[in-house]
Amino acid sequence: MEGLVIALIRVAGSLPVLRWAFVGGLIAVFIDLSDLFLRQAIDLGGLSNYQEWDKWVDQVYIWLFLIVALQWSGWERRVALGLFGWRFIGFLAFAAGAGREVLIFFPHVFEFWFLFVAARPHWPSKLRPGWAQAADGTPAPLTRPEAVRWLLFLAALKIFHEYTLHTGKWFDKCSPIEFFENLSDCIGPV
Repeated sequence: MEGLVIALIRVAGSLPVLRWAFVGGLIAVFIDLSDLFLRQAIDLGGLSNYQEWDKWVDQVYIWLFLIVALQWSGWERRVALGLFGWRFIGFLAFAAGAGREVLIFFPHVFEFWFLFVAARPHWPSKLRPGWAQAADGTPAPLTRPEAVRWLLFLAALKIFHEYTLHTGKWFDKCSPIEFFENLSDCIGPV
């Protein structure tokens, strides 16, 4: 029952991305992360295999992100499709029993890329160094070198994030609240 309640919250939290790409994407990611706290707050029997359950429920917001990304063009779309496909291969390997450590090789960079591209039109023009502007004042599509630079930066961030979750398993050793209260004990030797 606990898994069903949290899954319904996660699905509802994913839907705003269809209306507002950036804000809806942030809501979906926030709701995705909130299940770490919801599991502590709701006591309806627990989740026997949280990591597996989480990866399946993640598919809702990931596919909704893809629906939005399919409306993009140029490098924004090409990179999004490639990153989606790469992570989906990792998800399939994980679902087939490869273990969650495999996810470090298939990082969910698609999520970070999606938020980056969705945020670009909302950045103040003074924070867009070197970006060409379209006639309406929004950022022009990314060039290949810009896409590569941003992709490398976002990939580095996401690989570290995947390490903390699936290889270092920092949140496995304690609850999220305990993690922040006593960071060094929860991480242990790195």
